[in-house]
Amino acid sequence: MKNQTAVARCFAVVAVALLCVWSLHAASNNVRVLQTNSAGDNIHIIDPASNKVVGEIKGIEVSHGVTASPDGSRIWVSDEALNTVDVVDAKTLKITQRIPLSGNPNNITITPDGRKVYVAIIQAPGAVDVIDTASLKKIKTIPTKGGIHNLYATPDGKYVAAGSPHGKRLNVIDTRTDEIAWDVDLGLEVRPMTFATNPDGSTKWIFVQSKFNGFVVVDFATHKEIRRIDNPALPPGMKTVSAGANESHGIAVTADGKTLVVNSRLNNFLYSYSLPDLKLLGSAYLGATGAKGAAWLTLTPDSKTAYVAMAVTNNVAVVDLKTMKEVICIPVGFVPKRNATAMLP
Repeated sequence: MKNQTAVARCFAVVAVALLCVWSLHAASNNVRVLQTNSAGDNIHIIDPASNKVVGEIKGIEVSHGVTASPDGSRIWVSDEALNTVDVVDAKTLKITQRIPLSGNPNNITITPDGRKVYVAIIQAPGAVDVIDTASLKKIKTIPTKGGIHNLYATPDGKYVAAGSPHGKRLNVIDTRTDEIAWDVDLGLEVRPMTFATNPDGSTKWIFVQSKFNGFVVVDFATHKEIRRIDNPALPPGMKTVSAGANESHGIAVTADGKTLVVNSRLNNFLYSYSLPDLKLLGSAYLGATGAKGAAWLTLTPDSKTAYVAMAVTNNVAVVDLKTMKEVICIPVGFVPKRNATAMLP
């Protein structure tokens, strides 16, 4: 028993040490926005300090999802053309390995400790592939009810929420066992998601976008939809945008947990809502420079700025979240969609 206790303490010390090392690496890295171009063969890297493209990953014909290791060492991309996860060295921006998957992939997410990458498999009958980041191998395929389009690790890393657009079902995976912990039929397509947390860091709500101009609130404890919010109607004289993805596509919560930021492709606006009461705080028009097709968004770590992928006009709208004004539009590749914020060398 003493030996077991000593071993457990040893593992705990090692885990803490690794987290400290990752934190030190991340602290010395630079904030970057990773912008996929779904109809191109590249990914653009934007420096939020200058709002300029400072790097480019080439050779991924149909990139879908993108994420980065917490220590900034690697970038992970789901590759629809080859049905692989492409591993990119964050310093050289070169592909170092391609990991075969069980089917055609969509979105991708990494756990906060950086140990596992989860990949949405949209191809029927649907699954989530699990990648071990140490061995760079697929270690499990988790069957799901319906093809998976979007998936996200919860902030505490204990679960992964995986959504099926055609199955209209939300699957929640326990990352300890890599089994489905619970699932719920929402009766609507499950598109982008994000989370609200409790004071202890556990998951309180899942915000889900679908085929309407707004979002759904799912209570994590009861597994039930508790609220449905419609984005505001357009001011008189303004017209909706017909081109692009779903009516409301792209959603995020600020680092302090106090604000929910929501795209409306239909309205060509970005909205902010207070948390937890979900009152409208402000709106930013995204079409001042002619941009259209709000398809995704990511926030800087300080939550001061939103980067909105405009899939119709091939650029990224940059919004100051304090003033709710568009600052600049950055040209990128063809049909930019998913994006992510990372700390890179």
